[in-house]
Amino acid sequence: MTTGRFITLEGGEGAGKSTQARLLAESLAAAGLPVLRTREPGGSPGAEAIRGLLLGNAMAKWDGVAECMLHFAARREHVVAAIRPALEAGMWVVCDRFADSTLAYQCFGQGVPRAVWDKLAEVALDGLRPDLTLVLDIAPEAGLRRVLQRAGQPAGAGPDRYETMGLAFHQRIHAGFRAIAAAEPERCLLLDASGSTASVTAAISQAVRARFALGAAG
Repeated sequence: MTTGRFITLEGGEGAGKSTQARLLAESLAAAGLPVLRTREPGGSPGAEAIRGLLLGNAMAKWDGVAECMLHFAARREHVVAAIRPALEAGMWVVCDRFADSTLAYQCFGQGVPRAVWDKLAEVALDGLRPDLTLVLDIAPEAGLRRVLQRAGQPAGAGPDRYETMGLAFHQRIHAGFRAIAAAEPERCLLLDASGSTASVTAAISQAVRARFALGAAG
């Protein structure tokens, strides 16, 4: 059986990753491809339990290395329980955040040494890497404004722990994602996420079609 494709969406707060992951998965499914849409932290029962610890505001002062370890513990569970089985079954996996987020948030944002990330990634991922990573780029100030607008809506949830951290933290994350994209241009594509949802969706669709030689419906 043909191995599936693994596409991740990355970026800072308010970049629109969740919306674009949903729209991409719907587009791929409409083209007749089997799709799993998932997210991190989370994506499997054990990983979702860890997500509550990481994003909840009750524990606001994790040690950076401990936080990095928790993300990779959730990621390992996610990979073993959901991502690898889907890929081995020939499915396309669209994931809202993956290991690049931990590199950007914990290493660039919180100052965790890159060597810690490297060691944890080696153990947790066992060689798994995305076929394509779409980095949605938006200025931190604009992204955080979107977060506040979303949280202010009657049906919107309040901001999570990362969203409430200061602007300087988010500026470091923004720089981190740009550095990640620049370091791996064969895997990562930096896309302007400051425009409308439709314009970002069109750019993503074009990028995915070009990378995987899909027809116009994909």
